[in-house]
Amino acid sequence: MWRYNREGDFHQNGVVTTLHNLTQRPVAELERELIDFSRQRPLGLVLPSLYSELQTPALETIVQELRKVPYLNEIIIGLDAADRDQFRHASEYFGRLPQHWRILWQDGPRLRALDKKLAEKGLAPSQPGKGRNVWYCYGYALASRRADGIALHDCDIKTYKRDLLARLIYPIANSKFSFEFCKGYYARVTDTNIGGRVTRLLVTPLIRAMSVVCGHSKFLNFLDSFRYPLAGEFAIRRDVINDLRIPSDWGLEIGVLSEMQRNYANNRICQVDIADRYDHKHQDLSPDDANRGLSKMSMDIAKALFRKLAIQGHSFSIDKIRTIKATYYRIALDFVEVFEADASINGLQYDRHTEEQAVELFASNIVTAGAEFLENPMDQPFVPAWNRVISAVPNVLEDLLSAVEKDREEISA
Repeated sequence: MWRYNREGDFHQNGVVTTLHNLTQRPVAELERELIDFSRQRPLGLVLPSLYSELQTPALETIVQELRKVPYLNEIIIGLDAADRDQFRHASEYFGRLPQHWRILWQDGPRLRALDKKLAEKGLAPSQPGKGRNVWYCYGYALASRRADGIALHDCDIKTYKRDLLARLIYPIANSKFSFEFCKGYYARVTDTNIGGRVTRLLVTPLIRAMSVVCGHSKFLNFLDSFRYPLAGEFAIRRDVINDLRIPSDWGLEIGVLSEMQRNYANNRICQVDIADRYDHKHQDLSPDDANRGLSKMSMDIAKALFRKLAIQGHSFSIDKIRTIKATYYRIALDFVEVFEADASINGLQYDRHTEEQAVELFASNIVTAGAEFLENPMDQPFVPAWNRVISAVPNVLEDLLSAVEKDREEISA
């Protein structure tokens, strides 16, 4: 089988520390160290999941791999889009895990009642999705206090191996390191083609276009230091959660990075190579529906970037947004040529027509996102930090913990 080999790649490409996979170290060695680390700093994992993912080979592989992981003190599963019977099935499904685990039944009556209570005070996530799921899971991690270092990854990873988790959580588990946050990265390459369209064709060229039009920005430089800024895999220390404002839309990954850049020095943040090969469920481009797929994702990401730069003092007009779009379009088309050459030398397929179609859609969405930002500059897609929620509702963590336990007891009866 084709294998991506990065041995000898030790380049530091920005203001964020990059930890490489230089030696293909056996996972058993990493796990022995992580067991030792976990005695001082208990470790946990958050899995945001749709119920539909329980029907996929990807999640089955993930569960089978997690059963072999010896150092986790807790696994928190956020279950979305599930009725009572499906919650019961999920409890049986994850019951194979030997670690301490709990499911947050996001659509259950108890968590819905808690959500309604928070909504009445303007403190609940405003829309469903991964951001909302992760926010409640992090709240549960604060409530349970079973883990001081917490990793998060998606449930649709088709190429999952447990060394992904070991490498992801290692930088924050090792007490000799000062890292508070670790972002995973990998090559989005299969045996036949190059993936990662939104990062390759939207995020990186848009960041560089904004740097040209808006001038030097520490934030843009920070984002451009990440090899895969949209990776859904990251690990954090539990104390980070208290002040973390999580976006509730597709801007989750960019939003979390912006929070880390705002709250922590760069030497507290790192990225780590976590996989030789990575493939997951692919989103449709959805050119005819701006509320779905990669079209929706590109809109949310662009708005997140406009919003962050505005917070830092940059002013925007529709003319400036159109200039950013024009600059982006030229840079993105240059990237298409680069990726075509990269694919060719590696014997991979590359459909230049569909790539340029994606660039055209993203360029159009940048203008639309900018116009929507100008029309509603006070829009706040972030969910409040848990510190604020606890201040307003002092018993919220106890209520969350109780709801999860009562759901578990009820379904097990």
